[in-house]
Amino acid sequence: MRRESIIENIKVRSGKALLDFNDRSKKRVYFTISKEALSQIARYLFNDEKARFSTASGVDTKKAIEILYHFSIDEIGLIISLRVSLEKPNPEIDTLTSIMKCAEWIEMEIHEMLGVNFKGHPNLKHLLLKDDWPEGNYPLRRDT
Repeated sequence: MRRESIIENIKVRSGKALLDFNDRSKKRVYFTISKEALSQIARYLFNDEKARFSTASGVDTKKAIEILYHFSIDEIGLIISLRVSLEKPNPEIDTLTSIMKCAEWIEMEIHEMLGVNFKGHPNLKHLLLKDDWPEGNYPLRRDT
């Protein structure tokens, strides 16, 4: 019952920002939401449902940069992924570090590799690349 309640809460909280929903299996669900709804849904999962932020992953899909934020509710064995699509050439989204400090490093990595600007991030410095890496050159972008 808790699984269905969490899914319904995300749907309601997302409202018109919910673009797609995929109930892939008993243990895995995907929500595609607009970037404006991300903070609200992440806050609900992290604070209210005590979901563990596992990681985020990013990919250049030619048309946009997609970021998937993965949350795990370990006690019921459910992984929830929130997918957002960011417009090129300058992808931008609000940071989640004000909600959960643990997002800081993965946002730094996505910034460095894909060129996503995380608005409000406390420290978007180089994490993986050398400090003198050419600005605007993102190793995982198709167009750079």
